[in-house]
Amino acid sequence: MALDADVIVIGAGLAGLVATAELAEAGRKVILLDQEPAASLGGQAHWSFGGLFLVDSPEQRRMRIRDSRELAWQDWLGTAGFDRPEDRWPRAWAEAYVDFAAGEKRAWLHRQGVRFFPVVGWAERGGLLADGPGNSVPRFHITWGTGPGLVEPFARRVRAAVERGRVELRFRHRVTELAAGAGALDTVRGELLEPSRVRRGEASSRAVTGSFELRAQAVLVASGGIGGNHELVRAAWPERLGTAPEKLLSGVPAHVDGLLQQVAAAAGGHLVNGDRMWHYTEGIENWNPVWARHGIRILPGPSSLWLDATGRRLPVPLFPGFDTLGTLEHIMRTGHEHTWFVLTQKIIEKEFALSGSEQNPDLTGRRIGQVLGRALPGAPGPVEAFKKYGADFVVADRLPELVAGMNAKTREPLIDEAQLRREIEARDRELANPFAKDLQVTAIHGARRYLGDRLVRTAAPHRLLDPKAGPLIAVRLHVLTRKSLGGLETDLAGRVLRADGSVLDGLYAAGEVAGFGGGGVHGYRSLEGTFLGGCLFSGRAAGRAAAAATA
Repeated sequence: MALDADVIVIGAGLAGLVATAELAEAGRKVILLDQEPAASLGGQAHWSFGGLFLVDSPEQRRMRIRDSRELAWQDWLGTAGFDRPEDRWPRAWAEAYVDFAAGEKRAWLHRQGVRFFPVVGWAERGGLLADGPGNSVPRFHITWGTGPGLVEPFARRVRAAVERGRVELRFRHRVTELAAGAGALDTVRGELLEPSRVRRGEASSRAVTGSFELRAQAVLVASGGIGGNHELVRAAWPERLGTAPEKLLSGVPAHVDGLLQQVAAAAGGHLVNGDRMWHYTEGIENWNPVWARHGIRILPGPSSLWLDATGRRLPVPLFPGFDTLGTLEHIMRTGHEHTWFVLTQKIIEKEFALSGSEQNPDLTGRRIGQVLGRALPGAPGPVEAFKKYGADFVVADRLPELVAGMNAKTREPLIDEAQLRREIEARDRELANPFAKDLQVTAIHGARRYLGDRLVRTAAPHRLLDPKAGPLIAVRLHVLTRKSLGGLETDLAGRVLRADGSVLDGLYAAGEVAGFGGGGVHGYRSLEGTFLGGCLFSGRAAGRAAAAATA
């Protein structure tokens, strides 16, 4: 039987685009398949904030941040917590990725036109000991143009390859089977879905109009994770994180359904670490949704008071922006699924950022004047819109009215005004001195020692009940699905492995479907800025390896 291409790539997200670009530029003929319409080219990366993990970058050095490969590797190991036999390849991928982030990554992206916002963000600060989870220093580099700005150079490379006749883009192709021919996996079968004109992220029709079968020397799967399929999320939910929430918001569209993971597993691929997942605890309902149950994550600074559903502060070190998974584990053992931020107008103006390209039109549109406006008084327009229209926001001049509004948002009144007042006043008393025993207040002072936080991310310490800082604001927070940390087990060439450790000839995987490399490069936790970077790194590695194997 004749081959239709040298390599078939399944999934036109960031990892698939990177792999396709590398294959085409190595002279391979590629067919790129995706079940969604052409409008969704770029996948989840398009919706992202564009944050990338870099080590010892010029941006860091200009902000007086001293970073090193050794410190980053210490942080990665302390965060990942590798502890299983299945972590052999994930750990190898992690070390290779940290080397990439400390070495070639920035220069490689820079050559393709990628640029970065000059202020480096400090995500996942940890809050425990030096060898525990979290970033010791700021490493979150925001792409100038956010997610679309990162997708653009790879989409451009792929389109150029289309013009040269090296790549065929075939949308509305849903893969349902991978099969082997003469010893190696070389056949892709599936369903043709009817044409759809929906906008990016909107649910597209699943009406089947026909079938297809294609053959190639190799197949590369880059189809993403399971975050849009809440049934799979709940089925994989580990006991260590408590009981899965009844209500989950979706940080990704419904087509992020995990289908190809199951198809690849049925073909012999080994799925590992499925119980490791990354869901955010600062989710809010999108007042202007694109997809079903559309949630947005708040990227908080360190000053908001984080309360459980009954109005009690979360324990140390579960402060905003410090330990996502530790916070999730604590919340799911409280008996309630939601929590609250309590803050002031002064805090929201400086510390609230919303994750996503569409919530940051100044950075996404590369509008320098609007970006500079972030340093001026007043919250960014998208934040003010959520404060005005969002179902999870309560705004009041006085604490009694704030508590009444909070209790009106829940099935039963769980917040006691007197108890909440005690929590707030105890915290406020700690601000009478430039030092304190309250570790969150100490963390705020520490954050403001970093120039980037002082400029744009951390409000000057003040009493929450100070009328001059008001009005008071409460934000109800939900669990928001986002990333699968496990996936198909792969070696460092991106080759999919069988359960016995042998190579499944002809099949490669990259991106989230492979746990961003090896079947779980992050271990149990992420240092942030590593999801897009994992797509870049694993897509490049698998694409180059598949190109070499099909020469």
